[in-house]
Order: sequence, then C-alpha cells, then structure tokens
Amino acid sequence: MAISADKIQAGLQAGLKKARELNSPSSIAIVDGGRNLVGFIRMEGALLASIEISQGKAYTSASMNMKTGDIMGLVQPGGPLYGMETSHRQPLIVFAGGVPVANGGGAVGVAGGMPPDDEAIAAAAAAAMAG
Repeated sequence: MAISADKIQAGLQAGLKKARELNSPSSIAIVDGGRNLVGFIRMEGALLASIEISQGKAYTSASMNMKTGDIMGLVQPGGPLYGMETSHRQPLIVFAGGVPVANGGGAVGVAGGMPPDDEAIAAAAAAAMAG
C-alpha cells in the first residue's frame, strides 16, 4: 500500500516534535508496506549509527507487523524465534524503536536515544500517519 507524501511528512513532523520534547536527537525512518524507505530525517546531534539502525527498525517492524521491542523476548535462547535476527540479508533489529503503521501502512523506525524514547517517538510518528 502506498503512503502519501502528506502522511510521510506528518509522520516525520510528529516524530521530530516528540524527539524534541524528549530531548533525544534521533534519526527517523519510514518504510512503506513493501519495506522500501520512503521518508527519512536525521536530527542535528543524532549519532551516525542511528541512520542504519532506524532504517533497520522500520524494516523489521514492517516485516513482522509488530513493534520491534516485542520481538526481543522471542529471539532469546530457547525462544520460538531464536536466531531470527540474523536470518535475513538485511539484519533485523529486535530492540524497541520500530512501530508498524495501522492498516498496513508500513512502519516507522527511530534510533538515537534509549529504547523507550525511540519507541515513543516512533509511536508518535506512526499515529500521525494512521490518522
């Protein structure tokens, strides 16, 4: 499903607003339902590593249609998906910060802060896109 440019911009703006509220310089990535990058921004001061991590979180969330933080317990030794995070050509990110957009509208990935902040920022962006 295609995501309109207006929804992408709304998601990025909502994510930036939340990141500023949390004082968390971040990279925010948006992928469509096919896991293709359709929106991205890196805030001043965001770690360079956050670029690829945010995109990986968005990719993972869209692939699994779930929050990336919810995957962590499933991939631990003895878990039903143990080792899954290394099963793709593009690594899957299994810590918080990836949130699917409702109605199959892709996903948002955020990196740059602590996982709870990343998830809050991604959730704000995803909510703005779902509306």
